Amino acid sequence: MLIRPLSLLLCHVILFGASFAAADTPPPAAPELLRITRPLVIAHRGYSGAAPENTLPSFAAATLAGADMVELDYHHTSDGALVVLHDATLDRTTDARQRWGGEKIRASEHTLAELQSLDAGRWFDGRFAGTRLPLLTEAIELITPHAVTLVERKAGDARTCVELLRHRGWINRVVVQSFDWDYLRDFHALAPEQVLAALGPVAPAKGQPFTDAEKALSPQQLDRLAAAGASVAAWSRDHVTHDSVREAHARGLKVWVYTVNDVATARQMLDLGVDGIISNHPPLIWKALALALRAE
Repeated sequence: MLIRPLSLLLCHVILFGASFAAADTPPPAAPELLRITRPLVIAHRGYSGAAPENTLPSFAAATLAGADMVELDYHHTSDGALVVLHDATLDRTTDARQRWGGEKIRASEHTLAELQSLDAGRWFDGRFAGTRLPLLTEAIELITPHAVTLVERKAGDARTCVELLRHRGWINRVVVQSFDWDYLRDFHALAPEQVLAALGPVAPAKGQPFTDAEKALSPQQLDRLAAAGASVAAWSRDHVTHDSVREAHARGLKVWVYTVNDVATARQMLDLGVDGIISNHPPLIWKALALALRAE
């Protein structure tokens, strides 16, 4: 297997647990996080298997589960706020259709006050009724004392996000990622020190199907993402191989895979030598790491 020696990994797990338990100990900065020698446990939209995705309860649960990173998504509101939400529309994860009627209701066409009047929790479970869509700043404030926030841009310009992160002192306290590599390039030009992750595979021209070559984490894709200023390839688990991970490492790049929600697949990813696993159920990734240790 390609995971690290047992004694070294155990030390990392023990040290992580100790630091997490100490409320006064902040998580590492993003560049330091990338130097951790064990695979990272990354919570997808928070602990979205246990709480409504992209909400404060989900982020709190992810930090309690010991995630190294907590991923979230953001969109812009009509009045310029950055709100945490995955879909461009509100239909799936809020009560907007019941409240306002219609369908495919776009977040970008509503103010922050309107969006925060919606219920973003009841759809998942009645226990979360009344949960609202958080601001990006609220989410990062909750996560930052315990873990590194993985901020995924869904829409909007790079400058707005750069200015927000600079103003709050969060440059390199978070990692920023996107499927839009032009956005990453713009972000890198404005904040070259910020750690960026390039999500892939990237969709080809609108309406065109992916080819196998476009899906793969290939040397050509690694060239492109590095040129965009990214130091991490955050790639679909179905299109990463041992050779692609080895090639990324040879270039000084990290590889994270999404979205892994069972132990067997997580262990397959560990066998490939990936540097991080994104999951709706972060405890399952800790379990896979523990089983991999036991198998050594």
